[in-house]
Amino acid sequence: MKRPNIVFIVADDLGYADLGCYGGRDAEFGPVSPVLDGLAARGLKFTQGYSNSPVCSPTRFAMITGRYQYRLRGAAEEPIRSDRGSTTLGLPPEHPTLPSLLKDSGYRTALIGKWHLGYPPHFGPLKSGYEEFFGPLSGGVDYFTHCDSRGNHDLWHGEEERHEERYLTDLLTERAIDYLDRMAAQDAPFFLSLHYTAPHWPWETREDEGRAPQVKDNLFDLSGGNIHTYRRMVHHMDEGIGRIMSALERNGIDQDTLVVFTSDNGGERFSDSWPLVGGKMDLTEGGIRVPWIAHWPALIAPGGVSRQHCLTMDWSATMLDAAGVAADPAYALDGVSLLPVLRDAGHHFQRPMYWRMNHRGQQALREGDWKYLRVDGNDYLFDLSADERERANKARVEPERLLRLRAAWEAWNATMPPIPADATVSLGYSVKDMPQR
Repeated sequence: MKRPNIVFIVADDLGYADLGCYGGRDAEFGPVSPVLDGLAARGLKFTQGYSNSPVCSPTRFAMITGRYQYRLRGAAEEPIRSDRGSTTLGLPPEHPTLPSLLKDSGYRTALIGKWHLGYPPHFGPLKSGYEEFFGPLSGGVDYFTHCDSRGNHDLWHGEEERHEERYLTDLLTERAIDYLDRMAAQDAPFFLSLHYTAPHWPWETREDEGRAPQVKDNLFDLSGGNIHTYRRMVHHMDEGIGRIMSALERNGIDQDTLVVFTSDNGGERFSDSWPLVGGKMDLTEGGIRVPWIAHWPALIAPGGVSRQHCLTMDWSATMLDAAGVAADPAYALDGVSLLPVLRDAGHHFQRPMYWRMNHRGQQALREGDWKYLRVDGNDYLFDLSADERERANKARVEPERLLRLRAAWEAWNATMPPIPADATVSLGYSVKDMPQR
């Protein structure tokens, strides 16, 4: 089989039901995500796809390494803040990554969009396998000024600061199209990470440039936004993905390109996660179950739906497998290749999935239909086959199952480095700002 081109599209803080193909409702202007809905219909939709973490940078550590993020110090930050100059809080350049392994095998590699894995001079995309980079380094920037939460201008081309006067979602799309056009003229396969900042705060559509001065000192935008603005932001991203797909078709490379779409974690304030409960920073389903879509006409049959349980880091293993590239034996992958599932949507295999969070002492394990969850010292047990909303706690009626799953989680956790005492949790808001998340 010919080695595919790979386009890895990641949304930021997108809720499970923000897309129409996952049950999302239409907006006042019509369907929110017609392009992604069509991509799912022509490809494979996963209904049990999870992020490695309910917050940005930890998931991105897992996504780029194919390993549980807990193995790296920087991923203990929930998330990495906008402080610059740290020598420890970032992705070590010597660590093998998905782009570095692909590059070493002959792929061209680029990241267009959000990095959020540490700051120069010690860390950066060009130090970790990407040949090209355009985007912000921090966790969130204004869509028009491109400044981060501390007021630092944060838009880069390679390692040089770049000033552009465009809505960021559109700017990233246009850069990605330019990259695809250039790569189509070359013989080598390519790997493009397109990591949108949408629909992360601040709440700004293409028409909201006038809001930029208002949110300059409060990028969390606590007094702004609404569901209508939020849906527009998702729609802008969806339109951009439509342009990406058109560029692949125009260049005649769509059949041999694996396109993957997912989110780094569950939804934020205005997200829709129905029927799930919780959101960003939570290990309840709404914080970690996210949209997962794969499209690859040369391999994936249209209209497939998979209930395979999977984690973000599995995409790294899958993409390496599809490219015929072996992982570094000194850094064995925790992710599992989903290539058999891409070939046959009915293929299914059993595997446990583990999480932990410093925030609220959260820990979770999903094994089959059952989920063990611990929050604030309280143990919960849910049968997700009957109760995706995690409202019927079975801990009292299934004590043996609870003990077994808790012991399994503790055994797994013992194989991971402990959470450092100086690890930080950065919450942008609390119950003082809004009554319920």
